[in-house]
Amino acid sequence: MDYKSAGVDLVASEQSKQTIAELARRTHTKNVLHGVGLFGGFFQFPQQNYREPVLVASTDGVGTKIKLACQLGKYRDVGVDIVNHCINDIMVGGADPLFFLDYLAFGRLEPAIVEELIAGISEACRAANCALLGGETAEMPDVYHAGDFDIAGTIVGVVEKAKIINGSAIAAGDVLLGVASSGLHTNGYSLARKIVAANREIAAEVYRDELGETVGQALLRPHRSYQKIIAALRDLEGVHGFSHITGGGIVGNTKRLLPVGLKLEIDWNAWEWPPIFTLLQDYGNVATEEMRNVFNLGIGLVIIAERHALNTIKGMLDELQEMNWQIGEMAHE
Repeated sequence: MDYKSAGVDLVASEQSKQTIAELARRTHTKNVLHGVGLFGGFFQFPQQNYREPVLVASTDGVGTKIKLACQLGKYRDVGVDIVNHCINDIMVGGADPLFFLDYLAFGRLEPAIVEELIAGISEACRAANCALLGGETAEMPDVYHAGDFDIAGTIVGVVEKAKIINGSAIAAGDVLLGVASSGLHTNGYSLARKIVAANREIAAEVYRDELGETVGQALLRPHRSYQKIIAALRDLEGVHGFSHITGGGIVGNTKRLLPVGLKLEIDWNAWEWPPIFTLLQDYGNVATEEMRNVFNLGIGLVIIAERHALNTIKGMLDELQEMNWQIGEMAHE
């Protein structure tokens, strides 16, 4: 008996490592001291740029969107998904990304799939000026079935202590601006996949006129990065918070920022749901409240700001050609 007969292919693993090293190298900034291959990644912190630097870290996954990617054989954007999700999570706190680490686990290692996933990660890291510093690729045949895999990522960023955005300045009367998502992003797929699987009219391969693409293409649209928007707005006077809308929907995520004694008042009629959400609700017979709790419904980022800053913010979003809506305000409980 040998390792390969036990389900672990060391040759395939070595082939994947070489591909990963090259794709990671393309993301490296001057602060990366060594390439991928050592036992740890070395990153020289740019201390000269900060007075009181605070490191901000986040780890996340892509959830069961992976199952849809496997079904359709489309993997690259899953790599984009995991990076952009993590970038948004630290940037809403005021941080800029420094470096990213990935984790891939397979039932059977397939180098072509690894290359697609890492290519997506590399692409998103380069766009964000974030170094892919290292990671882990595991083959675990007794944990995952052949053809199955999981992906997770960890990001580390930095923010000046005085510029941390934690919602503490939010007050009654502040307005909520919603910025468009690209689709489901990386949340709600366990429900969405069940609905699609149960209805032939919206099967993944079916083209729908209201979508302008197949259902599968609409569901696999990559998670947006809001890096450019947040960087442009975070230092404006009157901007009090940002909420990244992931699992839990608009209310579930945005209320995490609220000081005691405040509540959200959402105007649910302020924007129209993108067609993919309407299809899921109609074919899945999903209650509206459940839709609000599970999906982003077309809003991927919420900006909380004083009312006097509203026109300035909307003007900047319009310049960036970002669809946005005033979706509510803060009130006393």
